[in-house]
Amino acid sequence: MACFIIGAGSFYGLPVSVQRTDMVIAADGGWHTCRENGITPTLLVADFDSLDAAPAFDHILRLPVEKDDTDMIRAVKEGFDRGEREFHLLGGMGGHRTDHTVANMQTLAYIARRGGQGWLYGNGERFTAICDGGEITLTAGQNSVFSVFCLGADAEGVTIENAKYPLTDAVLTADFPLGVSNHFIRQAVRVAVRRGCLLIGITDKE
Repeated sequence: MACFIIGAGSFYGLPVSVQRTDMVIAADGGWHTCRENGITPTLLVADFDSLDAAPAFDHILRLPVEKDDTDMIRAVKEGFDRGEREFHLLGGMGGHRTDHTVANMQTLAYIARRGGQGWLYGNGERFTAICDGGEITLTAGQNSVFSVFCLGADAEGVTIENAKYPLTDAVLTADFPLGVSNHFIRQAVRVAVRRGCLLIGITDKE
């Protein structure tokens, strides 16, 4: 099972097919994206600052406008509460709200620290996070590049294997982008971190 969360940002299509057992959450203005693309949500999570009014829909989780959670992270929490561990965040990048893009990248760390795996999708790019002993195997096309950033406090014990610029037991910090623009030299690249969080982005070049 997987949880697809569709926000109000730019939508570039579904990265993988939605299965019958998957959960689809429309986060506020993401409701319009769902309707425009023939996607039927399981749940609408909204404070209705992007929607003029509540639609005629039976499954709505109404949120207060003034709150600590963004609509996206509240949708993630709802997914966790329902047993989901794999999250695909769409409509979470682009547009004129870079602050929400950054917030959604932080949300990837929130997911990772709670034992889940999250992916945030843009236009030909996707991001994920690993934290505190986590590791991931990345696969991509021949011309793809990937970047690894420290997300928060120093990331210790960083290892990158099967890449043009490998690392072994390295430390990445939030104030220097050492891990930007790396290249696959094999089909699969392994990234691991002993302590701290890493934000990992893959860009598919044409």
